[in-house]
Amino acid sequence: MRFFFLTVAAASLGIGLLAGCAAPSGQGNVAFPSPGPRGGVCNAGPAQAVIGKQGTASVVEQARVLSGAAMARVLRQGQAVTLEFNTERLNLTVDAQGRITAVRCG
Repeated sequence: MRFFFLTVAAASLGIGLLAGCAAPSGQGNVAFPSPGPRGGVCNAGPAQAVIGKQGTASVVEQARVLSGAAMARVLRQGQAVTLEFNTERLNLTVDAQGRITAVRCG
């Protein structure tokens, strides 16, 4: 009997936590940037069009979509980064002024 009450309590807590993630009433659907294709392999060629542009969030997202990558990251000169190669990641290198200087996959 005690196990039953613990199970019900845990389920109630989980439902309550999930309800907190719902959009506030009247807000409608919340739009989030769409991820790249599932298992999307990065192709940096089409994303070269953003070189010279400011590395704003919207430009980074535009480059990610153009490349087909599942994710993108902005790299600054001298910044420490992980070196593992990820076929689903687009890397955008920016200069000191925040302009994109290079577009690569990995």
